[in-house]
Amino acid sequence: MLDNIPRLPLSEWTTEFVRWITSAFSFIFDPINNYLGTLMNWIITGLEFIPPVLFIIIIMALSAIFMKKKVLSPILIGIGLLFIYNQGLWENLIDTMTLVIISGLISIVIGVPLGILMSRSNTFEMLMKPILDLMQTMPAFVYLIPAVAFFGIGMVPGVFASVIFASPPTIRLTNLGIRQISEELIEASDSFGTTPMQKLLKVQLPLARPSIMAGINQTIMLALSMVVIASMIGAPGLGTEVLSSLQRAQVGPGFVAGLGIVILAIIIDRFTQTSNSNK
Repeated sequence: MLDNIPRLPLSEWTTEFVRWITSAFSFIFDPINNYLGTLMNWIITGLEFIPPVLFIIIIMALSAIFMKKKVLSPILIGIGLLFIYNQGLWENLIDTMTLVIISGLISIVIGVPLGILMSRSNTFEMLMKPILDLMQTMPAFVYLIPAVAFFGIGMVPGVFASVIFASPPTIRLTNLGIRQISEELIEASDSFGTTPMQKLLKVQLPLARPSIMAGINQTIMLALSMVVIASMIGAPGLGTEVLSSLQRAQVGPGFVAGLGIVILAIIIDRFTQTSNSNK
């Protein structure tokens, strides 16, 4: 009986929809691809211009400033970066850092305002929740298909896929952090005659900061987790080494590149967590 039901042509509809978007909005996608690609190349060139030893010293100094209570952290960070440099993966590290930084910043710039809007409107929250569920549960490889259709191959489609995959935690936890603020504090701010913008900037965002920072931390970690997947569409970096090792069944180089990703993830995680706990 079920065999007699006509098949819903969802695959064909999706293909045609993506083709229509690619054609209709090429005037948007092309400049984004060009300008963002140029910006990322500038960042990579600037970071590679800094001698690796000096770069490591700068990161260690910043970690010493941010992680005052963790004396060993700057030393361990320096050892980790020296290990990556020693293994000949420094340029790949710079490429990966650039990809993570750009995709993380875009995710945060998009995620925090959307989280604020969700906290202000129950209707908007109801509409956004299934979209966020879809973004988080859809296999990350699927995002590569429209990314390539919109932007071709390279770092820009990698950023696009990373933003879709990584932004939900910032959106969700920004919304949750603001909604968890007690009604008494909101009523107290209203009693002082604060405007909605003043209440947001001086009461809600500061009180929701731990939750927002937790979302940002998770967003950056998810962006970093997309490094290997993004390498499948031409995004350079440590993920390319992992993918190449996988294709050639080379355990050693793949392990070393994977260890470099782990070291970078730990460093970024420590910086984001410490910036949250220091304030």
